[in-house]
Amino acid sequence: MEHQNLTIIATIVAKPEKKELVKAELLKLIDKTRAEKGCITYDLHQDNEDENRFLFYEIWETRALWQTHMANDHLADYLQATEGAIADFSLNEMTHIG
Repeated sequence: MEHQNLTIIATIVAKPEKKELVKAELLKLIDKTRAEKGCITYDLHQDNEDENRFLFYEIWETRALWQTHMANDHLADYLQATEGAIADFSLNEMTHIG
């Protein structure tokens, strides 16, 4: 089987009163994550109609390298800093097919 990269779509919805805090904490993740082994793409987006909604579009060389990322200290720091500030979160692991 041909080696497939892993695509991650992570959607984070901040509580309205915590939007700026969540945005600041998400922005802190970018440079550290882009420097990680296996990170091909790590792009943060903010919804044009719902400014409380953020989306990370990520591509990783392998699922194992993404799982290493998920266990890193900067992710734990983000989770601690944003505890109680997130209204909704979803994560999809996907494979590019075309």
